[in-house]
Amino acid sequence: MALSLIRGKSLQYGNSQLRFLSSISTMKKGLVLGVYEAEDECNISLTPTAAKYDELVKGKLQKNILLAGPKIPKGQTRVFWGLDENDYAGVAVVGLGKKDPGINKLEEIDEGKESIRLAAAAGCRALDAVEIKDIELESLGDAEAAAEGAALSTWFYQGLKNKEQQKVFPKISLYGQEGQKEWIIGSIKAQAQNWARELADTPANLMTPTIFSNEVSSVLSTLGITVQVHDKKWAEEKRMGSFLSVSNGSLEPPKFVEIHYKGDEGKSQPIVFVGKGVTFDAGGISLKPSADMDEMRADMSGAACVAAAIRAVAELKLKVNIVGLIPLTENLPSGTATKPGDLVVAMNGKTIIVDNTDAEGRLILADALCYAQEFNPRFVLDIATLTGAMRITLGRAATGVFSNDDGLFETLKKAGTETGDRVWRLPLWQHFTDEMTKKIKSADINNTAKTKGGGSCTAAAFLREFVGNDTPWMHLDIAGVMGSGHEELPYISAGMTGRPTRTLIEFLKACS
Repeated sequence: MALSLIRGKSLQYGNSQLRFLSSISTMKKGLVLGVYEAEDECNISLTPTAAKYDELVKGKLQKNILLAGPKIPKGQTRVFWGLDENDYAGVAVVGLGKKDPGINKLEEIDEGKESIRLAAAAGCRALDAVEIKDIELESLGDAEAAAEGAALSTWFYQGLKNKEQQKVFPKISLYGQEGQKEWIIGSIKAQAQNWARELADTPANLMTPTIFSNEVSSVLSTLGITVQVHDKKWAEEKRMGSFLSVSNGSLEPPKFVEIHYKGDEGKSQPIVFVGKGVTFDAGGISLKPSADMDEMRADMSGAACVAAAIRAVAELKLKVNIVGLIPLTENLPSGTATKPGDLVVAMNGKTIIVDNTDAEGRLILADALCYAQEFNPRFVLDIATLTGAMRITLGRAATGVFSNDDGLFETLKKAGTETGDRVWRLPLWQHFTDEMTKKIKSADINNTAKTKGGGSCTAAAFLREFVGNDTPWMHLDIAGVMGSGHEELPYISAGMTGRPTRTLIEFLKACS
């Protein structure tokens, strides 16, 4: 089930590549080149690589562009045939927009890098659409961003579709010698995100807590990462009553995955990542509406992002120590399920009234956050598809972030600007904590607020009760960016998005 991770220049992924590789020698080759927006619409501003190629074909490239109309809008593509009789059957020329636009401070995005991702995606898709499966892509000015756009745009989850009906994904490699190191970095980041997409999109009966644990252990252990899979008995010994209460309604046994990556033996304090791992969320007794409930197979997207980010960190050999904690369970209704109004006790001894069993993510994260303190962490970051309210707040535009540390957030924000997968900070005011703790008499805290509004903020306030007082911490709510509808990042095709895996990787690069 794992995607193959390419260490060389090529991007190859998916089961259908076995068929592809056997016939690659007979397939047409294609090339993707870039063109900038020229000040004079009658002129052409080729990238340096495209200009060199134009010399090789004795000006045929520019001649054909002029015949078709010199203006190629940003993210749009034109495919030309017969320019190069020896090497490339088709050449896709893609618009990059303005050259070096830099960072748009209002949009909080590096427009140059994002334009390159869009262009790489558009060019590779255009050649793929005309059955060119062996594609070379120039760096477009940033080989890392180009590799990301290419890899993310030409892969999608095909599951267990009949192999004869599966789409053959193209092989995409770097054209020329410029930016080979950056190309490999971009490939690793994008393929990590594609793995997160695969984990999240797999049907829940094929991605149970046990299967997820085995898959993550199988993939990460080959990279020298230590993976421990704890069972229910271990969680009981740790007194994780909050986590275990969610699993009461399911026949699938809960698991708790503990991942250790040691990239810097000289530093004792690790970074701890915690990922929500509800492999299917029906809401428990507080049953969700049936419409779109199938998407709740991806309620473990936080867990998938944690595993994928650590995978990339190992591939990149970053000098940082990371502990990944992933509580895994299903949340289903049954005669043994936790009931609304039940009381559970977390690992730190705090008592919780479960007013709504569909607010289960915070219950499993609570014990994982308590356990994180045992590692004397440098800081803790948790990531979860936690609240539908986040979809209302930010839509699909960005990940919502809550933090008690300004520096951590600013580092994450910069990472999001670089990757094009942005984050936005929301408040952790005492007002929201009071909503969760002061309006209850029978226990320490409710798992939902008694008043309406601010659902993402009160959920974050709940989690804060299980983080050490002196521990720097960030909570990422990814419910809005989980999947379906990709207008914000059009180089990600249909299905679950794996967001914000690349932002996490970029963040960890900055912390190493």
